[in-house]
Amino acid sequence: MACFRSVFSTRFPQSHRLFLHLASPLPRAPAHTTAAATPQPLFFIRQINMQAQNVAARLSSSGFLHAQGLVGGKWTDAYDGKTIEVRNPATGEVIANVPCMGRNETNDAITSAYDAFNSWKKLTAADRSKRLRKWYDLLMAHKEELGQLITLEQGKPLKEAIGEVGYGAGFIEFSAEEAKRVYGDIIPSPLPDRRLFVLKQPVGVVGAITPWNFPLAMITRKVGPALACGCTVVIKPSELTPLTALAAAELSLQAGIPPGVVNVVMGNASEIGEALLSSPKVRKITFTGSTAVGKKLMAGSAGTVKKVSLELGGNAPCIVFDDADLEVALKGTLATKFRNSGQTCVCANRILVQEGIYDKFADALSTAVQNMKVGNGFGEDVVQGPLINEAAVQKVESLIKDAISKGAKVILGGKRHSLGMTFYEPTVISDVKNEMLISREEVFGPVAPLLKFKTEEEAIHMANDTNAGLAAYLFTTNVQRSWRVSEALEYGIVGVNEGIISTEVAPFGGVKQSGVGREGSKYGMDEYLEIKYVCLGNLS
Repeated sequence: MACFRSVFSTRFPQSHRLFLHLASPLPRAPAHTTAAATPQPLFFIRQINMQAQNVAARLSSSGFLHAQGLVGGKWTDAYDGKTIEVRNPATGEVIANVPCMGRNETNDAITSAYDAFNSWKKLTAADRSKRLRKWYDLLMAHKEELGQLITLEQGKPLKEAIGEVGYGAGFIEFSAEEAKRVYGDIIPSPLPDRRLFVLKQPVGVVGAITPWNFPLAMITRKVGPALACGCTVVIKPSELTPLTALAAAELSLQAGIPPGVVNVVMGNASEIGEALLSSPKVRKITFTGSTAVGKKLMAGSAGTVKKVSLELGGNAPCIVFDDADLEVALKGTLATKFRNSGQTCVCANRILVQEGIYDKFADALSTAVQNMKVGNGFGEDVVQGPLINEAAVQKVESLIKDAISKGAKVILGGKRHSLGMTFYEPTVISDVKNEMLISREEVFGPVAPLLKFKTEEEAIHMANDTNAGLAAYLFTTNVQRSWRVSEALEYGIVGVNEGIISTEVAPFGGVKQSGVGREGSKYGMDEYLEIKYVCLGNLS
């Protein structure tokens, strides 16, 4: 393998190299995990290691992968030379070292974005649209490679990862189209010698902080509309999944988006965040992640009075009424609960089932979940990959432990998978109560907690009994009930008889402590625009 690294180094310049670490035949388990707790079948581990190695080598030879940050159109290391490891969650292997950047690199990225803003905002909307459209075309042309990269560093099944590429690219396509539709207004003047105009102008430099669960889509959902409106961006992807962000940034350069318009820094999250918050050159912060971090960013933005868009944590209820079509409800619940191994902010966190259908639904759900294939995301027919890291597994374990101690019963799963590492068995638990931690906190794992309710009013009360308000779901064949409950639920998004609700053409965002602002659709464009009123006088 040292031979491979030597040949690889001579074929590609520093700016086009991933520093692959594929020498160890077996992954390193976390120090605090015992072999008994996480058994690892050697044949399986060796098999998926070989798959990962082959994928990594193939991606490396594609030419658009990078393991450096992007500042002002130049690929750069951390100024102090420090790096962080990017691991494959399915194997634990290190697949790349990327720069551990901090305050200084971020300040330079901000300056580059600020300088580029003056020229980027002056391009015609049609020009920006063409470049964004080219970026979309390149993303779709490389959807297989990008999907493989997402699976390699994030762990989700390959089919799901390729689906994310299409979904994420859709935001760039939509933004390219909407760039030409940022309209102003003319207001009838109360005085005859005046004309009143409303202009919409780009807010300026945007700091975009994105999570690991959708390494591409959470970036394009922010960067697409920002660039379409004439803004420039400094992206801080998660340190767990930076490679997809870097690949997307490379494709933006190939699409003709000028140097400095898109910048990518990663590493020391607190230093990068502080630099973005304290700089007066950054006029907007957009963030997807936990509510706790979102609150800190919101408070930190007050010092320079920045615009903020925050898509924060959820606690999504999924309400199944007695009159629901069982097949439709089952399909929708499986989709919203177990997509990405339960690691999405709109995953059903609590499944509220009316008492008349509770037992029947629980049996049907358990049967369906039992048939889910768990494994390495590159495996055939795999629908559940690993959780992102050991901390994620421990959180799931602690929530299930709390629920069991308070009377909940495990119908299926409820423990680490025999595959080891961070694989966890898809789980169904019954007799869950609203006061249990699993009903109060985001699980972010493949666990379906079932709660029983009697009346529509009780279901609405249970669903709204949370500080979160991002997404909710309900299943019923009663049209009147679907309207009543949809309007009563205190959530920014409601899916009725549908478990997959995200699309670039609709506004995505929450209420209460699930955030402020919207992403996607024409409403998402407004988040990157300022309104200017112009009064022309003495025209008589």
